[in-house]
Amino acid sequence: MEILFFLLETAFFLLIGSALLRAWMNHLRIHMRAQPGRFVMALTDWLVKPVRRVLPRPLAQGRIDWGSLVAALALALAYGVIRALALDLVYGADLSAAASLSMILVIGLKLLVRVLLQGLMVLLLVYAVLSWVQPQSPLMATLYRLCEPIVRPVRRIVPTVGGVDLSVLVLLVLLQVGLMLLG
Repeated sequence: MEILFFLLETAFFLLIGSALLRAWMNHLRIHMRAQPGRFVMALTDWLVKPVRRVLPRPLAQGRIDWGSLVAALALALAYGVIRALALDLVYGADLSAAASLSMILVIGLKLLVRVLLQGLMVLLLVYAVLSWVQPQSPLMATLYRLCEPIVRPVRRIVPTVGGVDLSVLVLLVLLQVGLMLLG
């Protein structure tokens, strides 16, 4: 049963992470023609496009991609429903409707925050490693645009040590602390 939970969580993690990355890329006005834009759109179009058609006009326009954010939230809540039902079936927990609803919300929102924190960690790790190993990579320009708004405020506070920028390392530690608090 743990293997099934793991596979289910991994699938939802990938879908939610793609929806959140799509929202971030749209917010930063990064073209979706290059990677990871094409991959993200291939994974999320089936849900984001219908959500955008249902959203009220003021939310459908503007700098915030509400369609992708609502899709990520819907996926997280769907995971919460599936996980709560599976826990109910496997362990026979007979919960009231209010307890079931709160459990669904907690499971879904916890996954959403975890995907956000771990997704940022992956982006920052790839950004840091690629900046050392292959700084002229075509992917580096996209990673720079994705990570720089997050790194810039920390870079103002954390001084360079011996010519080395430690802001990404500080962010990784903070994200890890956030994951520990979430767990």
